[in-house]
Amino acid sequence: MLIPFAVLYGLATNMRNFLFDCKILPSKKFPVPVICIGNVTVGGTGKTPFTEYIINILEKKYRVAMLSRGYRRKTKGFILASDSCSSDEIGDEACQIKKKFPKIIVAVDANRRRGISRLLELPEKDRPDVILLDDAMQHRYVTPSLTIMLTDYNNMYYDDYILPVGNLRESAQNVYDADIIVVTKCPDTIKPINLRIIEKNMSLMASQSLYFSSVRYHNIEALFKKEALKTCSLEDLDTDENILIIAGIANPQPLIDEVLLSCDNVKLCIYPDHHDFTQQDIEHIDSLFSAMPEKRRILCTEKDAMRLKTLSFLPKKWKPFLYYLPISMELMFDQRENFDSKILKHVISTINIYR
Repeated sequence: MLIPFAVLYGLATNMRNFLFDCKILPSKKFPVPVICIGNVTVGGTGKTPFTEYIINILEKKYRVAMLSRGYRRKTKGFILASDSCSSDEIGDEACQIKKKFPKIIVAVDANRRRGISRLLELPEKDRPDVILLDDAMQHRYVTPSLTIMLTDYNNMYYDDYILPVGNLRESAQNVYDADIIVVTKCPDTIKPINLRIIEKNMSLMASQSLYFSSVRYHNIEALFKKEALKTCSLEDLDTDENILIIAGIANPQPLIDEVLLSCDNVKLCIYPDHHDFTQQDIEHIDSLFSAMPEKRRILCTEKDAMRLKTLSFLPKKWKPFLYYLPISMELMFDQRENFDSKILKHVISTINIYR
């Protein structure tokens, strides 16, 4: 029944892209390296940890800015993040990155073209050398110098369908707009034959590069360090400890599976991606938490932690028990050196062009 709507949606996005390709709709190029990190699907491909990976490559040599639309923030227009930013002000993803990388410039603006212009108007000592655009493949009013497209190993774009039948924001053919494609969330047990099948199904152009990455889970961290127990790894948790998982992300299943490897007693509170927690939500979670035995802990994702920490109605009794699980992205099959080198060479060559 949804197929006619998917056809109409597909025609609309194809027409829009055609107008940009024919330069009927304007797209602006800026005199700095602008690296777009995005996808052709709705959420859940790991853009935030991948953006953090790119920042780690660049921040030691360049003044880096990350520009996001600030999804689900409660503000409007262009905002330059401060050290005391909140998720209400700039969105959970941008807030997470500013907290982890306080030396970089983080800004939000739904109009990326305006946002880049505002960043380039900063005083010379603050002006970025390179700008990362988070989730901007569909924002074609900006022409990036490099486009990186992510696709989830568990939900490859070429097996998906256009909205609302599937999760594709636009035609799978738009993968050819990307310079680099990264398959994210690959299992450690992936076999060479799986890689060859993926490469064959993608049918990429010779100018495009393909990489594979996996998720790495780190030690669980306390949201309120003064009140909480010490940091520890999932492996250090007792198997009989009771864990209440709070997750407002696109695909919480990998997190759940990872926790279940260490603990047997797990309860779930699952919400939509970028969920704004209400007092009713907190009361429901609190009722579940209060019913758990004393050996207990609340565990959430890093993005959810950004939202939970600022809630005025967060129960004080949670503070010693509230933790989040940081993750990072790692390139597989000894591809890291090649990938890092490609990013650095692109930035250097683009900067040299505009000098």
